[in-house]
Amino acid sequence: MSEIRVLIVDDSSVMRKIVERALRQAGLDPLVVLEAGSGVEGLDALRNNAVQLILSDINMPSMDGLEFLRQLRAQKLADGVPVVMITTESSEEHVRQAIQSGAQGYIRKPFTAEQVKERVLPLIAA
Repeated sequence: MSEIRVLIVDDSSVMRKIVERALRQAGLDPLVVLEAGSGVEGLDALRNNAVQLILSDINMPSMDGLEFLRQLRAQKLADGVPVVMITTESSEEHVRQAIQSGAQGYIRKPFTAEQVKERVLPLIAA
């Protein structure tokens, strides 16, 4: 498998590492991970780097994941790159908003590597 470049956007550095570990356990390797602590940092990272996958938390300060997703699409950054939202939200409304804004899927915290594999691998293989 060729190198997979992934952007993980989450205001928690610990959660970014957990997501990275879950991706590796799901079989995504070799993996190059770019990290961003907010939606603003995520957009900046995408202006300078090409990625094959984006995973973003929904609840973040300054720019939440839904606004990050809207800006990502509006600015045509990472066109065609699948976006998976990660959320603690049990609200179907947040999930619906994410899908309407262009997310290809979502993962609820807490999650397992198996759940990440089920939701992410089909998007990479597509």
